[in-house]
Amino acid sequence: WLPSSMFPFLGPLFKKCRYFACKHIFTYCGRNVNIERGALFGSGFKLKIGENSGIGVNCVVPSDIEIGDNVLMGPCCFFLYRNHAYISKEKTIKSQGYTEREKTIIGNDVWIGRELLFTPGRVVADGTVIAARTCMCKDFPAYSVVGGNPARILKKRQ
Repeated sequence: WLPSSMFPFLGPLFKKCRYFACKHIFTYCGRNVNIERGALFGSGFKLKIGENSGIGVNCVVPSDIEIGDNVLMGPCCFFLYRNHAYISKEKTIKSQGYTEREKTIIGNDVWIGRELLFTPGRVVADGTVIAARTCMCKDFPAYSVVGGNPARILKKRQ
């Protein structure tokens, strides 16, 4: 809960403190990684994050997510790793438990805007840009610009 890395004067020190702690927890933690204030990542033991990437302020990511190199992540993003099961009409949804855990993978050179919701098992291709407040409920080709609820391709990067 140290202040943000953008905090005047001491921000870079806080960034280094969080990096040092996470480097010893994550399965892989590349150089120049920024784990922002209030980021939650479960145990983090299976988390992989590449060079020059970050987890934004108050983001919630599963402990087994894979984040590539050069990934920008805005604040308040939420990554689901499973859903409630609801297949049987004979049982209540509450009594059916949960679906199997699905892993999210984020490619290289990805920009994730603020306040995104990722449904379980998303694969974000290299070079993708995702607009703020998007609900990522399916996968898209590399170098797409994606936005909306539900997410759709807005254009392709040139």
